[in-house]
Amino acid sequence: MRVVLDTNILVRAAFSPTGPAALVLELIRSHDHSLIASEFILSELNRVLRYPRLVSLHRFDDVAILNYVSSIRELSLVVEFGDVTPVMSNDPDDDPVIATAVAGDADFLCSCDRHFRRTEVHDYCDTFGIRVVTDLELLGELRDSKA
Repeated sequence: MRVVLDTNILVRAAFSPTGPAALVLELIRSHDHSLIASEFILSELNRVLRYPRLVSLHRFDDVAILNYVSSIRELSLVVEFGDVTPVMSNDPDDDPVIATAVAGDADFLCSCDRHFRRTEVHDYCDTFGIRVVTDLELLGELRDSKA
């Protein structure tokens, strides 16, 4: 499977090593699946991990943040995309995540962001064969593919 993990999933995986997002990342890492990323997602991950609220909560220092982002980069097939099609009417800042999934020929786009649950997002992603799922839904799909 080819999978794009939205930044919120990658952040959850970093801070909760036994949670669903971390299990998803581990299944991708340990099986014949591909994590698809883009410079946009990697840059956003680096930025979000530095939010003061997250730093004070989880105490990640610069080295830990850089190591985590580097590990995600190394695990990923990093794709490039051209013009970004506007899909997310409520949150156009997330359009590059969808563009990453399209450019990477992803099977799944995983996010817990409610904006990804909108009909126009699902309809657009469906045209490219991309299923939009949460970390719990993707965890089930990855476990089923192992069987």
